[in-house]
Amino acid sequence: MHSAEARKESRGAHAREDFTKREDGEWMKHTLGYWEDEKVRLEYRPVHMDTLDDELETFPPKARVY
Repeated sequence: MHSAEARKESRGAHAREDFTKREDGEWMKHTLGYWEDEKVRLEYRPVHMDTLDDELETFPPKARVY
């Protein structure tokens, strides 16, 4: 809940009516939540965009459209 509120964009199943578009430049990162002293602390780590071998081709992210 805290990480969803902090993410000011819509991405996949995480959709917000007040932020309707993806913001890859700002939000292409993993959100980590930690419970400390009766509060949630958020941290972020980067998303690895490359595959670990040459067997699969890397492809850029794109918005889901239905």
